[in-house]
Amino acid sequence: MSDLDKKIEDIKRDIDKLIEISESNNIDLSDKIDTLRQKLEVVKKERIENITPYDRVSISRDIKRPGTLDYIKRISSFFMELHGDRLFGDDPALVGGLAQIGKYNVTFIGHQKGNDVKENIKRNFGMANPEGYRKALRLMKQAEKFKRPIVTFIDTSGAYCGLGAEERGQGEAIARNLMEMSTLKVPVICIVTGEGGSGGALGIGVGNDVCMLENSVYSVISPEGLSSILFKDSSKSKEACDVMKMTAGDLYTLGIIDQIIKEPVGGAQMDVDSVAEKIKKYILDKLEIYSKMSGDELAAHRYNKFRKIGMYF
Repeated sequence: MSDLDKKIEDIKRDIDKLIEISESNNIDLSDKIDTLRQKLEVVKKERIENITPYDRVSISRDIKRPGTLDYIKRISSFFMELHGDRLFGDDPALVGGLAQIGKYNVTFIGHQKGNDVKENIKRNFGMANPEGYRKALRLMKQAEKFKRPIVTFIDTSGAYCGLGAEERGQGEAIARNLMEMSTLKVPVICIVTGEGGSGGALGIGVGNDVCMLENSVYSVISPEGLSSILFKDSSKSKEACDVMKMTAGDLYTLGIIDQIIKEPVGGAQMDVDSVAEKIKKYILDKLEIYSKMSGDELAAHRYNKFRKIGMYF
């Protein structure tokens, strides 16, 4: 949390205390409360204007940041999680299942981190193994068979690179997902909610629409990894963030993503419900458009979208 974030929280606490004193003692403190509220708006504006790429990386990694299951719980009226890849086992770092959002039956898939140390260990800090990506592919093919749209939530520092993961074909599992997702004949909507790290993110990231939350990041490598290569010093991650073009604003300007979903000051963790409502609206708006397209048109649209990335004239 930055100094300005701490200042915002302190002012909010002071406002709450004054309101409590005013109500419990029947004292009119409206002038002081209004003054603090005006000060709060000024500090919030200053926070927005001075936010750096490194600040956004820090926000995206906050342990309190909501994950896939937090959003699914808020935006769907029904969700049934499905498990296993039918080849090796179940990967708790990548979750998925059947859901209903508005009038649409959909398949949700997403990385899942933890909100405390115990759950982070259980979820392997959101770093999926090959069985996670194979489970995702199984659910995608099932969705295609029953003509259900697919919505993915991306939040991982990268695919797990342990010995077992490599032995079970981590690279092949991700590469197969890229190939299969490019030809799916149902709508695919991808939302980067936290960290979008390298192939781990791309393994569920080939969509007709790719959007990012305002304080999420998306990159081929972590700032620490790039700084160790570029500057020969992994501690220079702040400097690396400035040159990586990994924020939502940078990627939207470059045409890599299609939309940015705004967050409250301090990140989605400050008001999960409002951010979930924006995500729900975004998904429903896109599904309304894609429901009018045929399977071949959807696959062609996705193919052409990714072919255009990186074009220069």
